[in-house]
Amino acid sequence: MAESGTRPDEPERFPRQGNMSSKQDLIQWENTSVETCTILSWLGYGQEIIQARRDAYRELGKLLTAQVCGKATLIIAGSKGEGLSSFLESDVDQMVVNNRVFCLEDDVKSSAFPGEITVLRSLSRRSYHGHCRLLLERRGTTIHRHVDDAFCDDGYGRELLSSDLYVNNCPNADLREGMVRHERAGPSIPSTWHGHFHHDKVHALHYYCPNILSKWAARPRHWPPTEVVQYVVSLGAFLTPVGFKGSEYQHVEWRVCFNAGEIELISNLNDTQTKLYVLLKMIKNDVLHPRKKEVSSYTLKNIVLWMAENNPQASFHKKSILQWLHKALDVLRVALVTLELPYYMIPERNLMATSGLDEEQQRTWISTITDMLNEGPRVILRLPKIRQCIVAHPEPLRWYSGRRIELELLRLMRMNRVVICWDENGEFDYTDAILQAIERRMHKVITDVRMRMRMEGSRVFNADDIDFRILM
Repeated sequence: MAESGTRPDEPERFPRQGNMSSKQDLIQWENTSVETCTILSWLGYGQEIIQARRDAYRELGKLLTAQVCGKATLIIAGSKGEGLSSFLESDVDQMVVNNRVFCLEDDVKSSAFPGEITVLRSLSRRSYHGHCRLLLERRGTTIHRHVDDAFCDDGYGRELLSSDLYVNNCPNADLREGMVRHERAGPSIPSTWHGHFHHDKVHALHYYCPNILSKWAARPRHWPPTEVVQYVVSLGAFLTPVGFKGSEYQHVEWRVCFNAGEIELISNLNDTQTKLYVLLKMIKNDVLHPRKKEVSSYTLKNIVLWMAENNPQASFHKKSILQWLHKALDVLRVALVTLELPYYMIPERNLMATSGLDEEQQRTWISTITDMLNEGPRVILRLPKIRQCIVAHPEPLRWYSGRRIELELLRLMRMNRVVICWDENGEFDYTDAILQAIERRMHKVITDVRMRMRMEGSRVFNADDIDFRILM
């Protein structure tokens, strides 16, 4: 927050070598790695705050699911569900899964599903790996109109569920005062609430695919442990309404995803692996600056998952994080050179196949990553948040970090309490004692920050500005 008392010579503590050519170099790499892990914790990527975010967004999903009386299951996915972004740092990715429609692999029997459930059969022939078309096998007695109106003829008298029609037909019942809905982006419907809170909503379907999941589970691996593998399998899969770019069936294709399982996998990464993922996302945002998600956080997540699976867990520790960052960047560089990166859950699907990367950008990124690899541990000085922490005095940094984390925890508590305070008639209980106590404490934290900023001679913002700036 404050910029007084900086030490501009502090980055010189970081070694310049790109490779570890001596014992002294190794010690410098390890010391820098430990310091980097400490800084990331101060920045809000420690295990406790990450777990608090995961718990809060899992609870939010349950509360929202209860509001729709079992018609759908709501999952907070992406970096929010994984606990890896602060309150206003990124969009809230919300998946709404229709509980009255089930999609099945070819050889799975549909007789186990009650008559009110609509059953669809996946048809993966002529579709790219990880995608399929959906044939109607049985129309349920409780089928919703927006689903029924999304069927089209496949040319052979059979009914296909169109992904395009499904998205376009999705109801706007959740559009509230202060919310602006934006143009569709892939499978998602983006919106902004009160100009600050950005949401990406995806309407999805349950997909029962034991063959795909058993193939994933059977791979030899260092990680995750057997019980986690079994739990991920039990969470199943989903189908999102987006086809393979350029496919002749794109408007009727659906993409297989494993959002709930991937949240569980990320939750089982150790502290160093989690912070490695955070560093890679920082590099994407602050160094590569992709224009159209040619390299996305999802790309980087898959790199981390593959590295975790293929290497002993004990090799990921505080002293080794920058060595693993070096290896992960090299994997990314190879992916950019070859335009190949297998999807962690379905390796036959190439995540780079539809990246849309043009040759000029490809050359630029390969050159940039090569330069970063040659910089060794100093590569993290390219990241503004890391560099700012390095040159700041530790005591003010820790103080502001503590206030930021407390304010975020209060915001997460308030988020879920607000949902509880809405009744079935849409009336809001402003007198709720817990909500009022949370807001009083938030006001106290913001007041303390303003007072310290004023004492240090920093520019003082109004309360709302401080709230938003802290949580970005």
